[in-house]
Amino acid sequence: MQHFSFAMHKLFIKALHTEDPGREEPAATRDRLKAFFPPGSVRRMTQLGLMVGYSLEKIGGLSCEPMVYASIFGEGRSLEAYLDSFPDASPTLFQTDIHPSGAQQGLIARKQPVTTFIPLSGGPHLAGQALINALLCPEPTVMLCGGDEKGTWLSEHGAASDVGFAFALALEHAASPGQLGCLKLTRNSREEGGLDLHDFFQHLHSHSPYSGPAAPGWDLEISWL
Repeated sequence: MQHFSFAMHKLFIKALHTEDPGREEPAATRDRLKAFFPPGSVRRMTQLGLMVGYSLEKIGGLSCEPMVYASIFGEGRSLEAYLDSFPDASPTLFQTDIHPSGAQQGLIARKQPVTTFIPLSGGPHLAGQALINALLCPEPTVMLCGGDEKGTWLSEHGAASDVGFAFALALEHAASPGQLGCLKLTRNSREEGGLDLHDFFQHLHSHSPYSGPAAPGWDLEISWL
């Protein structure tokens, strides 16, 4: 394990893919992405699983590199559908609701093992926490992916995301030709502040720079090459 004896660390973006479905319903996402997964596997996958799995596929991330996965609410629409089935709870919707996470669904569909899998959930500084965990992986390349499903009535209660999105990054510890950008994490003395996962996604999606807090004790600078 790496120890943070330095004030600043860098991760370089080797590859990136983002999914911004907007108002797209889960059934439409399924139709749009089903051709990229093995036949018969898509009917068991959630909207988030399809988006994260496709994002990983686009960057070549369905491999044996360590993988960090971040989601605040996970499969919000799946949970809504299961709760809506009460009082006659649907066994099928229950199975969908407890299905492995969005990142794992794509791996399972392709029977692809992964050496290290680090799932994370959290609040307003989840993006920073995910990046710190990526830094701790000693392998030359680490996959960082995540996202959330857009909820409906659960969003009104703060129990699901109010926007759907997904992303996947291939990150390297060392600089090399052809990289897309750099994520620089710097230690600070503050005990508060952070970067929301969707805000982090927006900077990735638009290739826009960022300089500010990432998590308590850490600042983040996003620059593009």
